[in-house]
Amino acid sequence: MPPAPFPPSSRYAAVEVATYRAPNGRVYPYLRRRFCPDPDRLVQIGTHTVVAGDRLDRIAAAQIGDPTQFWQIADANRAVRPDELTERVGRRLRITLPDGFGGGPGA
Repeated sequence: MPPAPFPPSSRYAAVEVATYRAPNGRVYPYLRRRFCPDPDRLVQIGTHTVVAGDRLDRIAAAQIGDPTQFWQIADANRAVRPDELTERVGRRLRITLPDGFGGGPGA
């Protein structure tokens, strides 16, 4: 099946849509699993030091220019639970380009 119908800026843009056919014949579409990129391959463009009251969407708006791109910061910092990234004041977050925007190791 073709890639999912998400905008190019979505973390799911390149994820393929698959289908499951139930025993009753009904077909259910679903997204295949998205594997997070290796953060060491991502090109770092900055850092952000967490302050009290920080939210990931606001950090993304300030650092990347789009609050919906908070997932890029989560990917860059190996976050399974993105909210954990702002729990500790003083934590330094990597700000990177999305996967596929060259310049990293091996590029």
